[in-house]
Amino acid sequence: MASSRRRPLDTCSRSGSRASHLRCPSTSSRTAASRPVLSNRKITSSELPIQKDGTVMSIKIASDRKIKVDEILGAFGMKAGGTVTGVAYGGEFHDDASGPQAETRDPSTGEVLAHVKTASAEDCRRAVTEAHDAFVRWRLVPAPQRGEIVRRLGDGFRSRKEDLARLISLENGKILSEARGEVQEVIDICDLAVGQSRQLFGKEIASERRDHRLVEQWHPLGVVGIISAFNFPVAVPGWGWAIALVCGDTIVWKPSSLTPLISIATQQIFHEVTAGTEAERVFSLVIGGGSSIGEALLADQRVALIQATGSCALGERVSVAVAKRSGRAILELGGNNAVVVLADADLKLALRAVVFGTVGTAGQRCTSTRRLILHRPIAKGFMEQLTAAYRTIGIGDPLDDATLMGPLVSQSAVEDYREGLAEMQRQGGKLVYGGNVLADRGGYFVEPAIVRSTVDMPICKEEVFAPIVHVFEVEGLEEAIAVNNSVPQGLSSGLFTTNLAAAERWLSAVGSDCGIANVNAGTSGAEIGGAFGGEKATGGGRQAGSDAWKGYMRRQTCTINYGDELPLAQGVTFPVD
Repeated sequence: MASSRRRPLDTCSRSGSRASHLRCPSTSSRTAASRPVLSNRKITSSELPIQKDGTVMSIKIASDRKIKVDEILGAFGMKAGGTVTGVAYGGEFHDDASGPQAETRDPSTGEVLAHVKTASAEDCRRAVTEAHDAFVRWRLVPAPQRGEIVRRLGDGFRSRKEDLARLISLENGKILSEARGEVQEVIDICDLAVGQSRQLFGKEIASERRDHRLVEQWHPLGVVGIISAFNFPVAVPGWGWAIALVCGDTIVWKPSSLTPLISIATQQIFHEVTAGTEAERVFSLVIGGGSSIGEALLADQRVALIQATGSCALGERVSVAVAKRSGRAILELGGNNAVVVLADADLKLALRAVVFGTVGTAGQRCTSTRRLILHRPIAKGFMEQLTAAYRTIGIGDPLDDATLMGPLVSQSAVEDYREGLAEMQRQGGKLVYGGNVLADRGGYFVEPAIVRSTVDMPICKEEVFAPIVHVFEVEGLEEAIAVNNSVPQGLSSGLFTTNLAAAERWLSAVGSDCGIANVNAGTSGAEIGGAFGGEKATGGGRQAGSDAWKGYMRRQTCTINYGDELPLAQGVTFPVD
């Protein structure tokens, strides 16, 4: 799958296309003939994992699902099978969107949820024009007043939390608990941004020149283009827009084409909250393909900053395109995250973290645990506990509170799961658990998989965006650190130990090289109070946290001379009569 040609943006992002789930970055080519083939046959009950109580882990879709779908969509004025527009700017939706019509599917059944009028490149340019015009006014609104708008937005999400969470579960496929947590994350970032609106402070520096004042201050930046992925369709773009709005910027949002209804519902909340206010026109939505909308955003000189979440290939495309026009980019790209479990660890604690890290969101988080590094003395026992825990995972309807793992987001994601596992086996990996596509019903359900791998397998250096975990055994901490750091990506990592010295070494300059390094905590579950982002091929950008706001503003250094003389810095003299 390696290729030197430029790929369209929609094939580089975590959008459900094959390129988004395999090979981040691409390093080798494969032929179909060389790959072991995993079955996608109908799975019989005798082949499914048996739970502790003797029952079969099954795919349960409620018989009243159609009623649920109608209720969930109806909460936002949408109808199952109906047509909605994916273009909004100037404080209103535009039914005359001129892009191709697309459809969005229920990942639990494979059925069409709705049809979407998408944006064309010209629609995108209109949205940017509107956002740029709005910026000229919005930047003059005092920051605390901008914060008040964001506070109201947070309240808007609070009031629609359950409605939006159910829509996320329906269209994205993540379980209700995680969907509710995602909406809560938006509420939390709004709260953080409100406080930040009164803390956009500069600095005064002591000047070496008499009767001079030296100041650094911050100003609004401009239009921010947000390109977001399907896996956190509300929370991750929210990290950007909540902070950008209090900083005085305006937004043009290109969400994933796999979760358009969630984006449209989010835009509705914006309209409900900001109608008639100074923020009425600051937020625009353009749903469409990356090869048209994404490229239009990247090329537009009026877009001062691109915030993009997706694969390493997406990041390469964004960084090159934006750099050509001297723009800015904040990139959160692929993760190949590892958990290390040492022999002295609290194994029950580690087990819970590993199960959530590998299975949560069906393995479709940026921070999902892709690699498990086990200290050899406890490896066998831990693996037995892990496979036993996997057998208890209820896979099914994400709208059912009893479900712990929903479907993958699309059929392409299922194919990537199959191809990824096949390639791992071709390279010498041993499938320990899972590997089946659960095709006994409609939808995109798979089993979580465990593969015994070796560090020298090329695919171990790549992100397969699915519930698959590589397992390695090591002799001790130093080897574990080396394995953790051996991949191109550097997003999240976790070490489980009760040894203080080991924990401190893990967090030191010679420890984990990731942007996120945890002790006795897994790779997933970031809080908005801490900066989120990674190193190396993960992009180096940071979102949320204590000072991410600086990325959404321009810094200005000011010298004020209030004296009668004109002394030069560094003692330079330049006599002029």
